[in-house]
Amino acid sequence: MLCFVGTPIAIGSADPLPTPRNDPFYTPGSGWDSQAPGTILNSRPVEVASLGPQAQDADAWQLLYRTTDTAGHPMATVTTVLRPRTGQVKGLISYQAATDASAPQCAPSFALRQGAPDKYDASLDFIQIDQMLSSGHAISVPDWQGPKGSMLTPEQPGYAVLDGVRAAEGFAPLGLSGTDTPVAAMGYSGGSFGTSWAAQVHPAYAPEIRLVGVAMGGWTAPIGRYLESLDSGPFSGFLPSLLPGMMRADPRLAAAFDKYLTPAGQALMAAGDSKCLTPNMAQHAFLRMDDYLTIPFSQLLEQVQASLADLDFGPEAPTAPLFLYNAVHDEIVNIARVDQAVAQWCASGAQITYTRDQLSEHVSLAISATPAVLRWIDERLAGQAAPGGCSRHTVPSMSLGGA
Repeated sequence: MLCFVGTPIAIGSADPLPTPRNDPFYTPGSGWDSQAPGTILNSRPVEVASLGPQAQDADAWQLLYRTTDTAGHPMATVTTVLRPRTGQVKGLISYQAATDASAPQCAPSFALRQGAPDKYDASLDFIQIDQMLSSGHAISVPDWQGPKGSMLTPEQPGYAVLDGVRAAEGFAPLGLSGTDTPVAAMGYSGGSFGTSWAAQVHPAYAPEIRLVGVAMGGWTAPIGRYLESLDSGPFSGFLPSLLPGMMRADPRLAAAFDKYLTPAGQALMAAGDSKCLTPNMAQHAFLRMDDYLTIPFSQLLEQVQASLADLDFGPEAPTAPLFLYNAVHDEIVNIARVDQAVAQWCASGAQITYTRDQLSEHVSLAISATPAVLRWIDERLAGQAAPGGCSRHTVPSMSLGGA
């Protein structure tokens, strides 16, 4: 998960943008649920913001498309697609933003738009999008949590990512080559969750997509131990951001928390569910979940272990080449758990390049690693084969070119 703390940057707009909950664009017309996954249900041109006052120098649209939820039912969500204004696009990158809160205004399709009220949680996204565009790629940025802001639910994020790719490939203004388009997937921190599920469900769900490479860092696994590690620490503000959407996605989690949350705990979850990550982080550093429960937080997590285990990535490795990277001294994600997950996938036959960065921490690596990550993606989209087998490297800093 990822946060940037700074001063709000207001973006001028004649009329405030309606959030997804109040925007009719997000509501599909009748008969949408009978369409094939990836079918475009609506589209509109938009402007995507940048870190400065101006919009991104790119053509951009939003696509409402049909996808699938965790239970296998039809679902409609939105992806923001972009392409450079000049030149032929080289390929397509599905970029999964680190969406760490479930309030409607936190969805990438809203947070990235020119005219959204602040740029806190999208700071990394603007940096990444700018660099991807400069490399000549088209980009799909899906709302991989879906319309209900379902946090950390299994499989659905992967379906939403892949159906966003299908929609992008079928959207003529992007200038792609349909299913002949080489596709890469990329996500850091919270975005690694959606990216990993896309890699795992790809062979069975969307085998026609030419997924030539998957890059992800700041990987959060396993989820149960990750949640417990956040409690009472400087990053405990993640908990009121993550837990409401997790409860909405899984009735088992909802029943357990409803049973043990105190009235103050219920109020904490309701307030956290209305905000994006940065205000929750600022307000709830060193929050102790034990103060909001009638049993210890660790005991509650033990009771819902079966539900949390469903969120963890299975032992069967993805078939697409993987580029994984993590800070050795990551203050949010325990590197030992990442090492273990990588070893498990390597033992299952995955094709992995794994880089451990000694000098970075969680947020700085998200920025300093970008050139190396995009070089790796550029090579895959250009048709260059990824290194075979599994490799593990520990480098001083990925900013020095180490990969």
